[in-house]
Amino acid sequence: MDTSWRLRARLVPHDEPKTLEVIDVLGQVQTYESPGALEFRHAGETYRLDAAIEPGTEDLFVMFRDRTSAGDTYPAGRYVYAPLPDSTGGTVLDFNRAYNPPCAFTALATCPLPPPGNALPIPIRAGELRYVEPGKKGKAKA
Repeated sequence: MDTSWRLRARLVPHDEPKTLEVIDVLGQVQTYESPGALEFRHAGETYRLDAAIEPGTEDLFVMFRDRTSAGDTYPAGRYVYAPLPDSTGGTVLDFNRAYNPPCAFTALATCPLPPPGNALPIPIRAGELRYVEPGKKGKAKA
């Protein structure tokens, strides 16, 4: 685990209620309620990722891509959860807990793809790596 990827984040609420419309791997649109964007700093820079609420869950759901996508990690992106913010709007975004969606492992899964605004211009070198089937060459999962 790389503690430099366990980041303090702040939920910046949307001015008005927002629904994220995301495409899934089948090209269909899925919708998620979004309470706001998680804003965090890494290496002196500030970044934002829209967070979603999945029905029946207590945490913030974040779908993202970064500069490791299509190389070291799953090309379509990864997911990570963050606890709901405390009374000050703060939470922890722990990229060590980033994981591949089910569609990284089987063509039978339907996975939402990260919204266009959730593409980070930096490599997140934490969390689960790209899955490679046993017996095939390439990078294995962490």
